[in-house]
Amino acid sequence: MTPKYKETSVDTATPDSAPARRRVDQLLSHYGESHTHPTNELIHFIAIPLIMLSLVGLMFSLHPLLAYAFIAASMVYYAQLSLVFFITMLAGSAVVLGLVHAMGEQRLILCAGIFVVAWVFQFIGHKLEGKKPSFFEDIQYLWVGPLFVLSKLFGKLGIRW
Repeated sequence: MTPKYKETSVDTATPDSAPARRRVDQLLSHYGESHTHPTNELIHFIAIPLIMLSLVGLMFSLHPLLAYAFIAASMVYYAQLSLVFFITMLAGSAVVLGLVHAMGEQRLILCAGIFVVAWVFQFIGHKLEGKKPSFFEDIQYLWVGPLFVLSKLFGKLGIRW
């Protein structure tokens, strides 16, 4: 007996079953499970970009090539998940690098302070949420966090990733 195939929303034929979910959608769904409290979500919208900025700045302070290598590796990860996220994160990384360069000699102290304060707020948000951060399960969720923020923004703008 030949299985019946039907078209799914991503234009792939699958046997009579639910449409296959893309990896990016699975990651965002799992990440979203521990980010449902409105205050926690708001904290993440502010703290995640600040953490990314401070992390790149701290790496840049150690050695600029370290920051560039981190961004390059991140771009490889994002390119495997979604072209829209990849392009957006590439543009965002350019902005982050511009800000890191603009910090000049104050970069290390500014980024260290931003890093600590942003993480304190992240943990406050998770205390309110009553759930541990996703990256405690899997380190890749540190890269999914920025996509979570973008996915919410894209949803409001009607952009499909």
